[in-house]
Amino acid sequence: MTVNSNYAEMALNAMNEIAHFIERASREIDPNQVEKLITALENAYYSRRKVLVMGAGRSGLVGRAFAMRLLHMGFNSYVLGDTIVPSVSKGDVVVAISGSGRTKLIVTAAETAKQVGAIVIAVTTYPDSPLGRLADIVVRVPGRAKTTKMDDYFARQILGVHEPLAPLGTLFEDTAMVFLDGIVYSLMNKLGVSEDQMRRRHANIEL
Repeated sequence: MTVNSNYAEMALNAMNEIAHFIERASREIDPNQVEKLITALENAYYSRRKVLVMGAGRSGLVGRAFAMRLLHMGFNSYVLGDTIVPSVSKGDVVVAISGSGRTKLIVTAAETAKQVGAIVIAVTTYPDSPLGRLADIVVRVPGRAKTTKMDDYFARQILGVHEPLAPLGTLFEDTAMVFLDGIVYSLMNKLGVSEDQMRRRHANIEL
């Protein structure tokens, strides 16, 4: 089987562009917003409040990965949509991940959480979105919307609007994943949780 080096180069170029985008995004994210997120999670940890993580589609997969690490650190964490999710109550923390901040399922769930007095944290590219406006804490994570307002490829080229090599919401999802992994590292240090402690909480019965 002959390997087409052009396609291999495309894959590596896309990987490189995503990595550069994430590196630039790390300089754009507001440290004050990040500190508020960390403090809210720290308070939930010590008060044993529930932490519910939610997102739709690929953002939901990012959320699952984050909730798993929270569990490994000793948080009382859950993922929206699982059958074992308990009710959310006043003082619990809800982490909502949505690049657009307009995903109806997530916005509706966040509204419900607010109504019962939970602390809603939005991880989104658009602070002025419905999700961003109702959240108690907003962390703006740079990304690209799934669709562009310019559908004409040549018009985009003439105006200098160059689409990245990553399709749809990939840049937000990948950036959010790495950002939340950074939050995990920060929490490990702030809470004094070691990797050995996390390993002991890791699943020992796996498929």
